[in-house]
Amino acid sequence: MLIEETFQDVETSYNTSLRLYTFSPKIQGYPNAKFPGVLCFSEIYQVTGPVRRFAQRIAAQGYVVVAPAIYHNFMGPEPLAYDVKGTDMGNEFKIEKPLESYDEDTKLCCDYLYRLPQFDGKKIGATGMCLGGHLAFRSLLDQRVNCATCFFPTDIHSKSLGKGLNDDSLQRISQEASKDQELVLIFGTFDTHVPPEGRDLIRKELRDHGVNFSFLEIHAAQHAFIRDESSKGRYDAAITESCLGFLFEQFNRKLSLNLGEFVPVGGKIEHVC
Repeated sequence: MLIEETFQDVETSYNTSLRLYTFSPKIQGYPNAKFPGVLCFSEIYQVTGPVRRFAQRIAAQGYVVVAPAIYHNFMGPEPLAYDVKGTDMGNEFKIEKPLESYDEDTKLCCDYLYRLPQFDGKKIGATGMCLGGHLAFRSLLDQRVNCATCFFPTDIHSKSLGKGLNDDSLQRISQEASKDQELVLIFGTFDTHVPPEGRDLIRKELRDHGVNFSFLEIHAAQHAFIRDESSKGRYDAAITESCLGFLFEQFNRKLSLNLGEFVPVGGKIEHVC
């Protein structure tokens, strides 16, 4: 499947332009083909090479992918470098950017998808890594987003290595997620950015509120293990490939298949061997 890459700048309520990079599947002989949508949120460096390749892999499976350059509040759409300066800038920007602006970015991405002729107009998924994993998680506050696969979602408004999802995201998703929305959360057990107590808190909160979710803790995987460039020796191609299996299972089931209206499963599960 071929991929067409474009971008569009849209105006925000902050008097800035949000650049939306779009990755669309192209099937020769089918110019009117339509596809489900996916929001692909970046880490603190904006849409870098690894994020672009991640979006391309998703688009190649039959999804129109929109990746926003999230730091329009402070700079242009160009990516930050994977160096000390770029890291410091990215960490500062993620804290200074208002939560309301992050949420507006999600809304504008969804609005934009609905204007695209190649979008099937039905279902939207979300994914992202690090900060982008948190934003994918939070995107479920927009009821147009049906599901999200979140790779090691980290704190937004914290410089320190915190517990993950430490603004109101965890509480709000736990309370406001619909019974048809679904999450996959993926962490490494060696991830110092979201330590064990943070992972336990996230899992317990979601379970206590009946949110539909899958929770993976990959043994010995470190933070940013899916970043195939400048990962400081943490990139694990084999684990990444396995995790993408969970992403595509969720997206294929929740976005691509026509399953009819959601009907909650009732009754007690029988305990049998």
